[in-house]
Amino acid sequence: MASEKTYFRTGLGLKREILPVLEGEYHSQIVDWLRRHGYSASVGELTIHLAEEFGYCYGVDRAVQYAYEARHKFPDRRLFLVGEIIHNPHVNKRLRETGIEFLMPSPDGRFDFGVITPDDVVIIPAFGVTLHDFKALREIGCLLVDTTCGSVLNVWRRVESYAREGYTAIIHGKYFHEETKATASQASRHPSGAYLIIRDSQEARVVCDYIVEGGERDVFLRRFGHACSEGFDPDRDLLKIGVANQTTMLASETTKIAEQFRSAMIQRYGADDLDRHYRHFDTLCSATQDRQDAVIKMMKSPPDIMIVIGGYNSSNTNHLARICAEHTSTYHVEDSTCIDPDAGTITHKVVGTDSVVTERAWLPGGTLKIGFTAGASTPNNKIGNTIERVLATRGVGLEGLFSARTADE
Repeated sequence: MASEKTYFRTGLGLKREILPVLEGEYHSQIVDWLRRHGYSASVGELTIHLAEEFGYCYGVDRAVQYAYEARHKFPDRRLFLVGEIIHNPHVNKRLRETGIEFLMPSPDGRFDFGVITPDDVVIIPAFGVTLHDFKALREIGCLLVDTTCGSVLNVWRRVESYAREGYTAIIHGKYFHEETKATASQASRHPSGAYLIIRDSQEARVVCDYIVEGGERDVFLRRFGHACSEGFDPDRDLLKIGVANQTTMLASETTKIAEQFRSAMIQRYGADDLDRHYRHFDTLCSATQDRQDAVIKMMKSPPDIMIVIGGYNSSNTNHLARICAEHTSTYHVEDSTCIDPDAGTITHKVVGTDSVVTERAWLPGGTLKIGFTAGASTPNNKIGNTIERVLATRGVGLEGLFSARTADE
């Protein structure tokens, strides 16, 4: 068992000391006011709505707290972070400003821990790290502060159990994402453990067709060789499968993919023999589900414009934007600086692409309903600042908001 002196999993006991710092940096008066007033307010011709579930989840809040605790507890030691703590540029920037050094992966996704010594402190991010990287860090003997999210750990346990029982883990996720890499590595806890990462339902269909009809092994591996375990053999490793997922994926697509694989196994082996070939447990993060459910609720009577706030590389934020874009004009902004009230411009990531563009005259005049939500790695101050800048684009100051007609009046 890891020594308590070199491994911290449940914080460092300094929450009370660092809480004022966190509140000072990430609190928002605007967000608090909207919460107290039914998440909605009308200001002149503008009506703004804030989703009932948005922003920081428990796992992200905990990870950021532990990072600040580590900096407070070890002011004179070198602190390193393996990758980004979460996918939010503002939070990562603030951590860099405290003196925490970020260890970023090479183009092939590998980390070089050569600079780390036993005297250093290393923070493991909310996404976790691969089993290989964790073992490497333990062998160095440095002090580890592990902020891996509990929801991620639940998926790890499921993938490990699949490997232990002889089932290949089919993981719905992005093969290049830190969390998915860490999750897939859990299959290696057992000698015969195998995994295959599926990006979407279209890729799932290709795999399901192979399960039912067979196919050319080499063709299959050319398509999925970058997203499967070493030595993967579809003729051997697709006989028994267990479905899991990256915790931040789109819930409806995860459900669809699980059903695709279930149907394929029934076609191949029959319903009576399904349990011998197929396993599935919902491993989607509850916070991800709650935020998706909240925007789905909003889209029953969609606003004229939807603003989705969060890192452009944040998986759960991108999925929120996808949901909203199916119903209304949607802008995915990284933070409030993407909106320039004076110039009347908005810089945003075009939903479903990697393209970031700047538009003028994006906010029309007249009566308008504007909705807001944010990914699970977006702090409240960034949400509040964005709302403030949208109001300013229409010439409304905060005094106008705080005297506004609200939903509960």
